[in-house]
Amino acid sequence: MDTLSYKTISANSATATHKWYVVDAEGEIVGRLATRIATVLRGKHKPDFTPHTDTGDYVIVINADKVRFTGAKLDDKEYQKYSGYPGGLKRRTAKEMMAKKPNMVLELAVKGMLPKTKLGRAMVKKLFLYSGASHPHIAQQPEPFKF
Repeated sequence: MDTLSYKTISANSATATHKWYVVDAEGEIVGRLATRIATVLRGKHKPDFTPHTDTGDYVIVINADKVRFTGAKLDDKEYQKYSGYPGGLKRRTAKEMMAKKPNMVLELAVKGMLPKTKLGRAMVKKLFLYSGASHPHIAQQPEPFKF
């Protein structure tokens, strides 16, 4: 029996192919959309997924300011950031975030679902969020991602 015929193929940066997808976020729920986007950025939707290699694709999100929350999360959910100084904790509700920085809501949701390593920081750079219905990445010929 030839045991060398059963090699496991492991993807690396030379063999990985990256496609471009566009997602319309209008009327989508934040968490459910973020999990789908994080899966595509990580590359888990591909059969050659390798955990230690960036095999994910690029994702363009249009209408990112038109996402929605379910239940009372708009008033109850809080985003915190800390400056590092005593008394430097700042809190914003989801309603305040949607008014001031609507793209940041989806970006923080996706970022929290990716690994907290160098690889995760490289994956989040492949996410492009736009408030309107247009984007400047037409030259990459993105195709709509079917969830």
